Amino acid sequence: MGYEAYRWVKAVHIIAVISWMAGLLYLPRLFVYHCGAEKGSVQSETFKTMEGRLLTIIMAPAMVISWVLGLWLVHAGGYLMAGWLHAKLLLAVLLSGVHGYLSAAARAFREDRNTKSARHWRIVNEVPTLLMVGIVILVIVQPF
Repeated sequence: MGYEAYRWVKAVHIIAVISWMAGLLYLPRLFVYHCGAEKGSVQSETFKTMEGRLLTIIMAPAMVISWVLGLWLVHAGGYLMAGWLHAKLLLAVLLSGVHGYLSAAARAFREDRNTKSARHWRIVNEVPTLLMVGIVILVIVQPF
């Protein structure tokens, strides 16, 4: 595959990452508001629908596309032995772990089993941002 195709794959990868990050930042905020809704209320049921759709329609496909195209870019670009890439992949794995944690939390909310406070979800909301900052610095600066 030529340079032009590489650039297109990179563009789609970045679009997928942005979409995934939007969901990772928005879902915990929905949880903050969901904590204030009475179980079984119309508002609570609306949050369940919003959270489920965000996860299944946006976040999960965006994560898969990010990983598949990202790994393709690593291979095609010859970056496999770069130290910065290993650190970036570690942060991307942690970001995927946050995704899994949020998915389990959405299931708990859906089943009216959430035990975490709104404050907890406000704190969790910062984790994807910190991981994203690290990832962007590693990719752009390539410090090692």
